[in-house]
Amino acid sequence: MVFDPLTRSRAEERVTRGKRHGFIFFGITHMTDLGARVFEFSTENLAEQDRIAFWREHYGNVMLRVDIEPAPGQIFVARNRTLALPGLQLMEGSSSPARITRGGRFLDDGNDDIVFAINQSGSAIIESGGRAQILKDHQAVVLSCGEAATFDRTQGGRSFTLRVPRATLEKTVIRVDDALMRQIPGDRGAMGLLENYAGWLLNAAGSLDQQLLDLSVQHVQDLLALTIGPVSDFADAARSRGLKAARLKLAKSFIVAHSHRRDISISTVAASLNVTPRYVQRLFEAEGTTFSEFLIGQRLTRAHRLLCEPSSNHSAISTIAYDVGFGDLSYFNRRFRRQFGSTPREVRGDRAG
Repeated sequence: MVFDPLTRSRAEERVTRGKRHGFIFFGITHMTDLGARVFEFSTENLAEQDRIAFWREHYGNVMLRVDIEPAPGQIFVARNRTLALPGLQLMEGSSSPARITRGGRFLDDGNDDIVFAINQSGSAIIESGGRAQILKDHQAVVLSCGEAATFDRTQGGRSFTLRVPRATLEKTVIRVDDALMRQIPGDRGAMGLLENYAGWLLNAAGSLDQQLLDLSVQHVQDLLALTIGPVSDFADAARSRGLKAARLKLAKSFIVAHSHRRDISISTVAASLNVTPRYVQRLFEAEGTTFSEFLIGQRLTRAHRLLCEPSSNHSAISTIAYDVGFGDLSYFNRRFRRQFGSTPREVRGDRAG
């Protein structure tokens, strides 16, 4: 559940060794390692008879500092993607039934980071500190890397894990020790935002600059504290930063995905977030824009991209305008020229009428 410090030279060496055996292994260093790269490890290209040994050697012993025991009589299949940033580590994984144990010699590394483990699908039993929790879909539990723990995946499934330094949570959460091994239900509002926002960060980190990365880490930490239970004087600040930032990001993602629909409205976006339309308005106003302007901007950007494609020769300008969500061709032409300084025909090079 936690990565052991690994120097880049050793990581590169293991990559080379891994290639010789038909797979690629990427080593992860400390959470202070900058790079914002997603590292992936999979059994896909390993022979079945080699999978368990390689997974234990490279992934269990080096990266997670855990022991892995696949369920007997089943073909072992696993895949993990990891992002390590200062103050935050994200890991998305899937596997066939297996038992993962952190204890004994692995605890000698002295790591006491806090892990928030979300069971996204399948069934899993978590044991630590003399307590046990059964996690079903989208239920989570708080663990300490400083205590022996067992993650027993009784069914094949997926999980998403967040790891933060203990000191970070101690500033925000009411007694971290009280939160350990406490089951967090999947219907808690902040947790849904946390899972979605952290998933977005895992996928988008490579395209973000350092300033936005640092801000995103802060937002995830805020959402995590809100999910577990923040101290009273931190709650307002966390809601202002993490909760609003996550909701604005999800609102924008919804608009981008559905901007071509002419029936999209601020009400449909609000319903997707389970908030009021006025709340969505305030989110955009705080950024100095409006829902309508953001929607129009997305539609114009998509139209510009389509007009630059050679295949647009075969489509009328009006067809492209309607396809991206505009219902009035004259209004589309005016807004397009205001946005890009050229008409749609000029952007396309007048290749078609």
